[in-house]
Amino acid sequence: MVQGGPIVQIGVILLSILGLWIGARLLVDAVVRLARQFGLSDLTIGLTIVAMGTSTPELVVSVDAALKGVGDIAVANVLGSNIYNLAFILGVISLLKVIPIAESLIHRDGVALLVSTLVGGVVIFNLQITRLEGVLLVGAFVAYTAYLLRTTQSDSTVPSGQALSEGEITRQVTEKVTFRGRDVVLLLGGLAVVLVSGDYMVVAASELARSVGISEWVIGGTIVAAGTSTPEFAVSLVAIKRGSLGVSVGNIVGSNIYNITGILGVAAVIRPLTVSIPALQTLAWMAGVTLLMVAAFWTKRELSRAEGALFATSEIGRWILGIFGLIG
Repeated sequence: MVQGGPIVQIGVILLSILGLWIGARLLVDAVVRLARQFGLSDLTIGLTIVAMGTSTPELVVSVDAALKGVGDIAVANVLGSNIYNLAFILGVISLLKVIPIAESLIHRDGVALLVSTLVGGVVIFNLQITRLEGVLLVGAFVAYTAYLLRTTQSDSTVPSGQALSEGEITRQVTEKVTFRGRDVVLLLGGLAVVLVSGDYMVVAASELARSVGISEWVIGGTIVAAGTSTPEFAVSLVAIKRGSLGVSVGNIVGSNIYNITGILGVAAVIRPLTVSIPALQTLAWMAGVTLLMVAAFWTKRELSRAEGALFATSEIGRWILGIFGLIG
């Protein structure tokens, strides 16, 4: 229980966002270094571990919300994060620099993103996600990850410059720490910070929704979603700064696939989820944004500044409409 009025609750949410970012950063740093010790390539690490690591806040918040029986926050966090990742983060990134889209992202990951969105939509459509459906979602994520690992490991013809670029960005995401056993300590410490921050965010967000008369669905799909997406934003900004444009897009696409299959599935396995009718509006919005984004990838093989501006503006508009109760 977070005592105090809306201002205190907003303050707790902001501190929770900071905690989620710091914890996820520590966790990703440690996991990437540990993965290298097992011989995984930087490209494989970037496409799988970094994407899943930056989604740790979404996982913690959705699972914590499921355990508390707050299905709206659990599911709205996933759907809202996916919309925010595509529309706002990629939109802002493309305003900084036009993003060329790799061939593999168009034909493999773009299709996977569309399919995962469709599967998630079918599961959520009846406003309930059962344990069996959760198991199926997790199974879909495991199958996709296995396929991704197999194809990236077999792709030994990647140009050396591209491989170095991918490797460089994973090194830029990690910090150099020298004490013995640092990775285990940082991993456990980062996980602890994320868990505590996620728990406080769920409680504060739920109480804020009640105190100001905004639905838990809107709070979960906007403030909580943006807060849990801060690691994705940070990694994408680092990637664009270092000139690794493909990582900016790959991190977002990989995180979105993980959110809708792995995270939603795990939360439902732990406790079946029930959501309110506004979920259908957000679901339709997410499907529309996903379809338009993939179409933008396919048409010109790039995301232009004009397209980025439209996507970012649409997300700002969604927030305004939600807060004023016009949608969701």
